Amino acid sequence: MIDLRLLREDPDRVRASQRARGEDVALVDSLLSADERRRSSGVRFDELRAEQRSLGKLIPKASAEEKAELLKRAEQLKADVKAADAERDAADTETRELLLQLGNLVHPDVPVGGEEDFVTLETHGEIRDFTAEGFEPKDHLELGTILGAIDTERGAKVSGSRFYFLTGVGALLELALVNAAIAQATAAGFTPMLTPALVRPQSMAGTGFLGQAAQDVYHLDKDDLYLVGTSEVALAAYHMDEIIDADRLPLRYAGFSPCFRREAGSHGKDTRGIFRVHQFDKVEMFSYVAPEDSQAEHQRLLDWEKQWLTSLELPFRVIDVASADLGSSASRKFDCEAWIPTQGKYRELTSTSDCTEFQSRRLQIRVRDGKQVKPLATLNGTLCAVPRTIVAILENHQQADCSVRVPEVLRPYLGGREVLEPVAK
Repeated sequence: MIDLRLLREDPDRVRASQRARGEDVALVDSLLSADERRRSSGVRFDELRAEQRSLGKLIPKASAEEKAELLKRAEQLKADVKAADAERDAADTETRELLLQLGNLVHPDVPVGGEEDFVTLETHGEIRDFTAEGFEPKDHLELGTILGAIDTERGAKVSGSRFYFLTGVGALLELALVNAAIAQATAAGFTPMLTPALVRPQSMAGTGFLGQAAQDVYHLDKDDLYLVGTSEVALAAYHMDEIIDADRLPLRYAGFSPCFRREAGSHGKDTRGIFRVHQFDKVEMFSYVAPEDSQAEHQRLLDWEKQWLTSLELPFRVIDVASADLGSSASRKFDCEAWIPTQGKYRELTSTSDCTEFQSRRLQIRVRDGKQVKPLATLNGTLCAVPRTIVAILENHQQADCSVRVPEVLRPYLGGREVLEPVAK
């Protein structure tokens, strides 16, 4: 959530942010009104309680005639205090509920617009000319079948659409990717973490995934637990309700977990293969830093993602995501999109978001710097979303004989294997 002080001092900035997100601008005025009622009812409650305490001291010393009058006033005060307390609590609840609906403040450099209004910041690598090489590229599912690596038919039989099995070299390729990604993150100073896949509502809400993203979340009603769509949730909530000493920052974690997404609203999109699925594994970077360091940390996370994709020898571009496509928690977001030959376009592989103080305020995570205690900043960055990375590797490194060249960075994790060969029929 944002700082209420900032809302009071500069409501136009918050209105502009809501407008850029394509969200309800009237929410700002409703929140200002609720906050004013919260503060005024709090003042009234304090005044009435002070009068009540003063009256309590006068009654024992009063004469019989005065005492009757004071007791009558005490009864009225008791009712007034109760009413003021209820009014204060109601206004406080309304303020908090409205505040939780408000997205993070959009960074001023973010391009304004929707999904297609991003700005391309840079491109890396060479896109292969398969025509010049003399063959037509196959898509990842056909290659995965030929390699004995992907089985979506049995995935659908066992679990339904958008589920799959990774088999043989497919399973080995996932393990190689995860190990290589964790190795890079560990070398960069991240603490590796295996995180829970089930979290409590306060963890999910605290990271901002029960707002506009709630339709994509799996909920276990009987246990009131949520399946995470990213280990960002568990990593953000790891220090929930804690005060961290400033000299411990930055704290950096690399979480590995299964991820679950309903993919609501994606009917008809990416139905073939394993690009858009309900369950997948992912390595996620997560940072806790001082607020003034968040933009520099954001650039570092992007650099680590670029390092990873470059090591996989994939052609990719970096985009500055537009305001209406940020998600509620991000102030700014960069995506790295890899070229997918059979689709003839770039598709998102990694993403990194600067959430500033938005999540830490909701999760009550603060930093102690000398005598000052204040919210810190949180950032996240996908290092390796496994299925999409497998898609990019198979399609970009395929050979005319349907074998797939293994990027050098992965070879030590595949027993030195340089090529994935088709399986014998």
